Amino acid sequence: MSESAPRTLGAVLYPQFELLDLYGPLEMFGALEKEIRIVTVAEKKGPVASTPGVETVARYDFDDCPRLDLVLVPGGIGTLPQLANEALLGFLRKRSASAELTMSVCSGSALLARAGLLDGRRATSNKMYFQVARSQSDKVRWVTAARWVEDGPFATSSGVSAGTDMALAVIAKLFGPARAEQVAIGTEYTWHRDADRDPFAQYLDKAGAVLSS
Repeated sequence: MSESAPRTLGAVLYPQFELLDLYGPLEMFGALEKEIRIVTVAEKKGPVASTPGVETVARYDFDDCPRLDLVLVPGGIGTLPQLANEALLGFLRKRSASAELTMSVCSGSALLARAGLLDGRRATSNKMYFQVARSQSDKVRWVTAARWVEDGPFATSSGVSAGTDMALAVIAKLFGPARAEQVAIGTEYTWHRDADRDPFAQYLDKAGAVLSS
């Protein structure tokens, strides 16, 4: 890759993805407009509704998507039906094989696990719905207490807002800590830098208890 050529980041969309899973990281990566080009991709081109109903337009489908250097997979309620979507799983297998880094937020790691991409690797997921990810593969070294986890060409984060911290860590890895700090300041975001500090680990698989309290 030429030093002047931006990396292409593919934001993967599917119905009822979690909005902040996607846009938290994209806000951080989007600050690097000269270094990173963001494209949106889904099984079919066009608008894709998030969990709150806000739509994001997929510019590309799985067949005409350009080469991706970085892949971002959000989680959300829509993860569950996508676990049986071989078109999406096949796309993730193919694109992760040629990408520099594949990232997931929240239950997005369940999709990576289902595709067999995390076998033998450390990974994490949304704490309140952790079993959704864990049940996809017993070959993954699931980390129950982590804000995010990096293992080789994969980075997986805990739930929703944790993806923003992971994105800044990836920016620091690719472009240096000073660049990541600049992005955090520019977005007035309090960056949680410690990947191992997970204040939500206490809620492991307690979604029902939390939502009913």
